[in-house]
Amino acid sequence: MRIGFIGLGHMGAAIAANLAKAKHEVAVWNRSADKARPLLEAGATLARSPRDAAAGKDVVLTMLADDSALEAVLRGEDGLLAGLPAGALHVSMSTIAVATADRLSALHAEHRQRYLSAPVFGRPEAAAAAKLFIVAAGAAQDITTATPLFEAVGQRVFQVGDKPSAANLVKLCGNFMILSAVETMAEAMTLAEKGGVPKAKLFEVIIGTLFDAPVYRTYGAILVEQRFRPAGFAAPLGLKDMRLVGQAAEAQRVPMPLLSLLRDHLLETLAKEGEDIDWSGIGRTIARNAGL
Repeated sequence: MRIGFIGLGHMGAAIAANLAKAKHEVAVWNRSADKARPLLEAGATLARSPRDAAAGKDVVLTMLADDSALEAVLRGEDGLLAGLPAGALHVSMSTIAVATADRLSALHAEHRQRYLSAPVFGRPEAAAAAKLFIVAAGAAQDITTATPLFEAVGQRVFQVGDKPSAANLVKLCGNFMILSAVETMAEAMTLAEKGGVPKAKLFEVIIGTLFDAPVYRTYGAILVEQRFRPAGFAAPLGLKDMRLVGQAAEAQRVPMPLLSLLRDHLLETLAKEGEDIDWSGIGRTIARNAGL
């Protein structure tokens, strides 16, 4: 399949590499072109602009940091919208606002293009191993078109509706739950450690009893070992996602008291630790606040 891929951060580069490995014809574009070099060695070609990445393609995938970055590559005479052929498909894998996804869906329809939301669950190591979980929403025809690409980068696809923004809402709910689990484990580990029980011992117990789930295993180990740098998912991105959760909650009139705590812990962590810490670094803030 002829593919354009835009956005070569930790996640995007790994996804694009797996698409190239699956023998798709991949043209890549990134604001910093040097990030494309390993992909070019793997058989991808370098696009001159988002428009060039989309021109003549069956599907263009985007994996960008936030809503503004996505909208920036869409618009303008060198943008994705200008290059994507009528009837071709844009698959957005970014974690963006529900309202943004609704706006982009309408925008593509105006250009007689197709649009699918397909954000993912999984850290960079899962992306590299082609073990992502993909949450897809949009027209059934569009999901069918994208399925061979999803199979090259993920282990399972969840179809959550025919309105693209439904996938973004599910992704935001999931990220809220991940950070809530990190908060819970960090508080429990801090209590245990201050009471004389090592964090590692508590982790052994919780994983060996009722909490043997990927989110506890992955983030519990990070908290025990304090592997907050290099960031697999940087705290500023986590803060952005919690802001988007808040926007969705406000739109639906859903009180989410825990969300405010998570946001404040992220802000405190960023203020004390800087921008390069993993979002699980809230565990360090929680421990410090307890005098550890």
